[in-house]
Amino acid sequence: MTLDFEKLLVIGVIALFLLGPDKLPEYAAKLARLVRQGRRMLDDAKERMRDELGEDFDEEQWRKLDPRQYDPRRIIRDALLEPPEPRAADPDPEPEPIADPLPVAPAAPRAAIVYDAEAT
Repeated sequence: MTLDFEKLLVIGVIALFLLGPDKLPEYAAKLARLVRQGRRMLDDAKERMRDELGEDFDEEQWRKLDPRQYDPRRIIRDALLEPPEPRAADPDPEPEPIADPLPVAPAAPRAAIVYDAEAT
């Protein structure tokens, strides 16, 4: 989702109506401080990562790990369009073992079935 000028203008007009013209500059300044603080925190985390990983830290490899670049629809489409890999035939398949027949227990004598005419 991108924020173009029209969307920002609509957000500004809504904020003007909700906050009023007196409080709008105050809240805009608070939002700007919050954005600067968030950016500073991200830069500090990146710098700390670079210090801890040393020469192993490569920004190009870091960008490859960005989850925003993965589109699930593209991944599924590519997986469905790939030709299936041929299955390798097993040169000497093992025969399935023959199961021993289970012993049959003698049947128990059947009890008389009682029918309750009032239950239905």
